Amino acid sequence: MRTRHRAAATALAAALLAGCSHGASTATAPQPGTPSPAPSTPTAPTTSPASSPTPSPTPRRAAVAPWGRGPLFPGHLLVGFAGHEHASTLGILGTGTLESKGAQLKARSAPYAAKGRTVVPVFEFLATLVHGSAGKDKTYRSRSDDALVEKYLRAARKAHAVLLLGIQPGRADFLPEVQAYEKWLREPDVGIALDPEWAVDDDELPGRNFGHTTGSELDVVAAYLASVVAEGHLPEKVMVYHQLSPRIVRDERRLHPHKGVVLLKSVDGIGSPGAKTGTYRQIVADTPSFVRTGFKLFLQEDVERGHRLMTPREVMRLRPRPDYVVFE
Repeated sequence: MRTRHRAAATALAAALLAGCSHGASTATAPQPGTPSPAPSTPTAPTTSPASSPTPSPTPRRAAVAPWGRGPLFPGHLLVGFAGHEHASTLGILGTGTLESKGAQLKARSAPYAAKGRTVVPVFEFLATLVHGSAGKDKTYRSRSDDALVEKYLRAARKAHAVLLLGIQPGRADFLPEVQAYEKWLREPDVGIALDPEWAVDDDELPGRNFGHTTGSELDVVAAYLASVVAEGHLPEKVMVYHQLSPRIVRDERRLHPHKGVVLLKSVDGIGSPGAKTGTYRQIVADTPSFVRTGFKLFLQEDVERGHRLMTPREVMRLRPRPDYVVFE
């Protein structure tokens, strides 16, 4: 359980998944400043807050990382789709068929290709999801079972993509949620994407309060991933952490570099190109020098109220230039 405590009050302007099940319902995004109750969990979920993952054969291990041998950066650019099937409000991976995403991502990535940088596709699958009911362990989250993770890994490998396991921990801590997927993290093409917006304290509710994390908590996860890399003699492992406002990550200076782990902060501002650029500048200002930056484009929210999606040229003109562009 999360033991940090802070004053609660700000409502979350984001979609909240009611559960992690095939056919699960989703909540519409509340307007900023308007709290909305978290929905209840539907019946017959395919994931469970506390039970052990369903045994499933692991796909044949990739020989090397999708970018080949050697370091990921500076010679590559990550471009990805985020989401969860059957949850269209949580990203493009939840629309259409999973089998079609490789070709769609290739087309979407093409304008970002540049001399000296090879595009590496990414599937950012929301493996652990917050939902509206506390569950038996009172964490307000559910984990994906092995069968579902395997499905996404097969799709990612078919697209020659990195698979990032997204973690929305609810009231749980990040480390045990990440460790729950160790079997998959021992694969050379699987990394982690942490979403602290959904990491709430024990007196808070996801969907009603903004979550947060600390540099120390991120550092513990990075150290764990480094141990997995070292023990398995694996290629570099990507660890993304998302941030939509400065207060989401506190004491970031307590995050340290770890051998074998590529640390990457994705800035998730929503709105017009001007607003998103301003958010990016604000959040990256205090980013540690060893942490690379990313930028999220919301295919629905960014174009609401008459706004437009930023062009590849505009995104690549941001400074520092993003090393990860993710579409949700």
